[in-house]
Amino acid sequence: MKIIGTTLNAKYIHTNLALRYLKAYAAPDYNVEIVEYTIKDPVMNIVTDLYKRNPDVIGFSCYIWNMEEIKKVVTILKKVLPDVHIVLGGPEVTYDPFFWLREIPGVDFIVIGEGEATFKNLLAEIDGRKDFHQVQGIAFLEGTKPIITPPAAKVDLKTLPSPFRFEEDIPNLSKRITYIETSRGCPFNCQFCLSSIETGVRFFDRERIKDDIRFLMKNGAKTIKFMDRTFNISRSYALDIFDFLIAEHEPGCVFQFEITADIMKPEVIEYLNEKAPKGLFRFEIGVQSTNDYTNELVKRKQNFEKLKRTVTMIKDGAKVDQHLDLIAGLPEENYDSFRKTFNDVFEMRPEELQLGFLKMLRGTGLRQQAKQWDYQYMDQAPYEIVSNNVMPFTDIIRIKQVEDVLEKYWNDHRMDLGVEYLVSTVYSSPFDFFQEFGSYWEEMNWSRIGHQPEDLFKRLAEFNEKTHPESQEMLLSLLKIDYLKKLSFKPRKPWWVSSMTKQEKSPYYQAAIKEPERVSPEFAELHLNEKDMYKHVLIEEIDFDYHHYLKTGEYRTQKNLLLAYFNPKEGGSKLFITKPDNLLLQNV
Repeated sequence: MKIIGTTLNAKYIHTNLALRYLKAYAAPDYNVEIVEYTIKDPVMNIVTDLYKRNPDVIGFSCYIWNMEEIKKVVTILKKVLPDVHIVLGGPEVTYDPFFWLREIPGVDFIVIGEGEATFKNLLAEIDGRKDFHQVQGIAFLEGTKPIITPPAAKVDLKTLPSPFRFEEDIPNLSKRITYIETSRGCPFNCQFCLSSIETGVRFFDRERIKDDIRFLMKNGAKTIKFMDRTFNISRSYALDIFDFLIAEHEPGCVFQFEITADIMKPEVIEYLNEKAPKGLFRFEIGVQSTNDYTNELVKRKQNFEKLKRTVTMIKDGAKVDQHLDLIAGLPEENYDSFRKTFNDVFEMRPEELQLGFLKMLRGTGLRQQAKQWDYQYMDQAPYEIVSNNVMPFTDIIRIKQVEDVLEKYWNDHRMDLGVEYLVSTVYSSPFDFFQEFGSYWEEMNWSRIGHQPEDLFKRLAEFNEKTHPESQEMLLSLLKIDYLKKLSFKPRKPWWVSSMTKQEKSPYYQAAIKEPERVSPEFAELHLNEKDMYKHVLIEEIDFDYHHYLKTGEYRTQKNLLLAYFNPKEGGSKLFITKPDNLLLQNV
């Protein structure tokens, strides 16, 4: 048989681990050819490519982000390949298989739950007697009668063959994210999450996991993301893997983990802060809500004080980047409560703060209890809510405005100094800044046009000039530093209107040329002649004492000069600050 395992990934850089497990488990009896597309690929292009491969069986890996596209692909495929066996599997079809058998008439079978053994057994029946009642863990239609067979036993994870040793994957390892599991299952019971359905946690053989990681690193993998829902559920297991990665990682590799922060022991964090190279690890932490009543309603156990201790210790260690998640729309969390949740979490200043909206996933307890809180949500994937009993659609719209500017102005870290000033000094809370700016952004229709980095600075400056003009000079000074710090080469025309003419700048250029040691020994070592100075150094005026701010966190008004040197050979900038009257420059 010609067997294809396929899916539509969200992006090209993503890879599908499930297909690789199916391929590894089916071998050597059956060869499963993996073909991956993206949700951006035209449907007819996907159909045409699959048609040309002349398959007997096509298995689709289904998730909320690709289900609508898969539906279109399967519907057309069955018309041009009426004899092909179409098999669906994955979390999106597992928990309501008969709905999908009726919704997509071209589907022949649905694999329910863990698929390695079930899919191989199904292939054997397609290839043999076709007694599909003997295959455990599938759903199909017999005429119009829906059939669901008894669930298959869980496989012993320690016996699963490695999904990482396929020759065809090796050339792309450096270009794509590699996903890996060390466990399956979740110890928690959060009612909005599919992981709560599978009770208990099972572990893979850790020495084999280490061998797989060695193989991946040796063959060029740069980003390896662990799929475990709670990687640190076993302290000893997590420490062993951390220790292995610290000791044996290849330069340039990054490892990402989903961490439950409130159960992480301080000694583990201290170990990472002491031993881990900066940038080797990245933690994703689901906070979702700081409302205790809301967490209780969704059966989510969370000690926010311990979570905050963990996040703060990790941040203070400056070794591990952290990505924190929030969910808007959970039961009994209204707009004001979510505002508090946002501010509670933003207070920790995570490197990234992801603001998402509740999705009523098939199979979750919250979807089954949707009427209790009057949830209204999309009928199609991703089933995102549009309202509930305490959060009308108008509030959903407002929070989406926050989400838009949060991504551009905090998570991208283009202007940390400027945003920090606004959220800590100008506005009553971080949420209020992002909400006001997000509403203004929408009012100006900026969400409908593209933006260059310079545009984002100008948009923020324009907004602040209209809403808080008393803080504008300070903000502009901070944004100048933010902008120049990130540039590789001297800008031909900065986005701001300079407060100094060329004639006014000239004496400062000349002083730095003639007596560079007055800048600093480091500046003098640059050996800049007059041509280099004018070509590669930019001078601007700022309106606050930057060094005082670094020491105290206080914004003190004071006229200073900002000098930015751009290295023409290596790229990048180095900034210096001085008082205009003495040109006693110091490194920023």
